[in-house]
Amino acid sequence: MGIVGFFFWGKVEDDVWVVQFFLDLLVSAMEEIPSQPIGKDDEDEIVMEGAAAVHGEPLQDGNCPPNVESAVEILQEKVTKQIIKEGHGLKPSKYATCFLHYRAWTESTQHKFEDTWHEQRPFEMILGKEKNEMTGLAVGVSSMKAGERALLHVGWELGYGKEGNFSFPNVPPMADIIYEVELIGFDEVKEGKARGDMTVEERIGAADRRKMDGNSLFEELLEEAMQQYEMAIAYLGDDFMFQLFGKYRDMALAVKNPCHLNMAACLIKLKRYEEAIAQCTIVLVEDENNAKALFRRGKARAELGQTDAAREDFLKARKHAPEDKAILRELRLLDEHDKAIYKKQKEIYGGIFGPPPQPKPKPTNVLMRTWQWLIFICQWLPSLIYRLIRRERHKAD
Repeated sequence: MGIVGFFFWGKVEDDVWVVQFFLDLLVSAMEEIPSQPIGKDDEDEIVMEGAAAVHGEPLQDGNCPPNVESAVEILQEKVTKQIIKEGHGLKPSKYATCFLHYRAWTESTQHKFEDTWHEQRPFEMILGKEKNEMTGLAVGVSSMKAGERALLHVGWELGYGKEGNFSFPNVPPMADIIYEVELIGFDEVKEGKARGDMTVEERIGAADRRKMDGNSLFEELLEEAMQQYEMAIAYLGDDFMFQLFGKYRDMALAVKNPCHLNMAACLIKLKRYEEAIAQCTIVLVEDENNAKALFRRGKARAELGQTDAAREDFLKARKHAPEDKAILRELRLLDEHDKAIYKKQKEIYGGIFGPPPQPKPKPTNVLMRTWQWLIFICQWLPSLIYRLIRRERHKAD
């Protein structure tokens, strides 16, 4: 046993909790025990946590254009497309309101000048009413299906033109552009009515229709359902919610929050726990006592090994839903998980410090022991001789 182990043992052999704390630090990377799936939800929100990819997340880090090996499709003389991921359903028609994410680079320098994924806000485009610099992008989007992801090469003539753009975004003159685009979905609205031109009731109604469409698709068409939820949330963005008060705000939240919670359930199933936590936190900002948001955030935190934070969420959720068996089950699983981890810690690291030190006998000094015996004899021998003499005299008398 080393010096450090000996010192540690000497300090904590009577303090089990300190030993446990030290062991917890050593096993921070240990594999955790999987927990049970989430329980039932109510009718308005989806119970299942299964889903395919959550749309709006880039496949790569986005610092440079992705490498795509699919066939090149010529859409126009100045626009080509390569499919990264296939979509489904129909393509948007003219005046359709499209919701998409994209990243843009100048082809010559590979300089990225726009990224809506980074901004975490889908871009809205009405085909046929796009800005001049978006003409090439619109050509590509019009050829895509919902859920499709593609790489577009756009000539400068259908981009920022001969002069480029020296404000935001900064694009040099005559710059060909590369787009990575994902079409989240689109609305076939007659005459192409943008979100900004809708009344409050129209936007909430459009979002609610998307939510209901997502609910109906969730059982079998998971990717399509996720698109519907994201589009519903796009109708109820932060800029719109800040303007609402009273009953209109309540109406909007009744649509928006279930979409966030359903997305969180899917993200947990996909093991994208950080994103699930973010979705639940959005709901808790508006409703700090939302039991479902607390439950799902606790579930995601538990999967990340954040057991203390997870337990805190579960306890808060139980306070507002004391009869919910799923919450009680997760709390019980946390306790079992902690016990199992501690048992593993003892098995793996229990002997790291070796057995407790045993007191060693002091070395015997022969000369010292002899001297001690002589002193003992000198102390007791005169008394013993005196007693023997007295006994003999007594017998003689």
